[in-house]
Amino acid sequence: QVQLVESGGGLVQAGGSLRLSCVGSGRTFSSYHMGWFRQAPGKEREFVAAIGLRGDYTVYKDSVKGRFTISRDNAKNTVYLQMDSLKPEDTAVYYCAADRTSRPRPSQAMGVYDYWGQGTQVTVSS
Repeated sequence: QVQLVESGGGLVQAGGSLRLSCVGSGRTFSSYHMGWFRQAPGKEREFVAAIGLRGDYTVYKDSVKGRFTISRDNAKNTVYLQMDSLKPEDTAVYYCAADRTSRPRPSQAMGVYDYWGQGTQVTVSS
C-alpha cells in the first residue's frame, strides 16, 4: 500500500505558474504508474496527466498539452505537475493517484488507480 500527499497548490493569476508535488510512502513507488486528476466545483473528476514507471512515457489531457508537464523522481518517491500559462478554467482540486499494475503504459481511466491523495486546491484568478 502507498500513501500519497500532495502539496504546492495555491492562488495564482491567469498566465502564472505553479508546481504541484506528490510524495508517496513505501519502497515500491517506482512500480506504480502515476496520474494527476482534478475536480472543479460542481463537475466530475477528470484526468489531467499520467506518467509511466520510469518516466519515459507521458500522456496529457488535450486542454493542458503544451502548458502542463508531468515528471517523476523515483529516488525521492515524488511525482510533479508543472503548470504554466494557467487559466481560470484550471481552477480545481488536484489529486495524484497511483496505479499498481503490470500495464505497459499509464491509463487515463480514473477507475484503474488504486491509491489517491487528499488533494490540493489550485485557484486561478482572471
